[in-house]
Amino acid sequence: MNKIPKSRCTWAESNSLLRDYHDKEWGVPQHDSRALWELLMLEGFQAGLAWIIVLRKRDAFRKAFKGFEPSKVARFREADVERLLQNSGIIRSRAKIEATIQAAHIYLQMQEAGEDFSAVLWGIVGGKPLRTQGPVPATTPLAVEMSKQLKSRGFKFVGPVIVYAFMQAAGMVNDHSPSCFHRNAKGFG
Repeated sequence: MNKIPKSRCTWAESNSLLRDYHDKEWGVPQHDSRALWELLMLEGFQAGLAWIIVLRKRDAFRKAFKGFEPSKVARFREADVERLLQNSGIIRSRAKIEATIQAAHIYLQMQEAGEDFSAVLWGIVGGKPLRTQGPVPATTPLAVEMSKQLKSRGFKFVGPVIVYAFMQAAGMVNDHSPSCFHRNAKGFG
């Protein structure tokens, strides 16, 4: 008996890493605050580059940034920045590394103030995934709003285009192609 292949978004067909990421993560609604923070940080590192580069380096990023645990990243100092700048396994951008450390402090400040990172972000989209129609945009008014809110808190590398890519990856918006098996999956908007 032949197994019927899954129909997925065409961008995910070019290699097995993208296929696996698409099938298991991209566009799957994520509500875990720490996982959302990690994803937002990785989207920031991706700025100006292809996402496949970040995927290939994701394990090295996780090791370099202590599992993207904000409490650990917030303790990074200049020596850690210098160490990370020498790590060829990650994207070596001083501005992006420093922005990640700053973002860890902001995340912890939000926690201390009783603000759940996931609840704040999902609150912007009304608490459930949104479904797009027609061509996939580069950004939307909600991405602009989320970007403004993140920037007002001090986050960097969170422009509307990066934030929209984050919203797609985190499943806040369902941009799976009409023929993709995820498009009409339960809980996907």
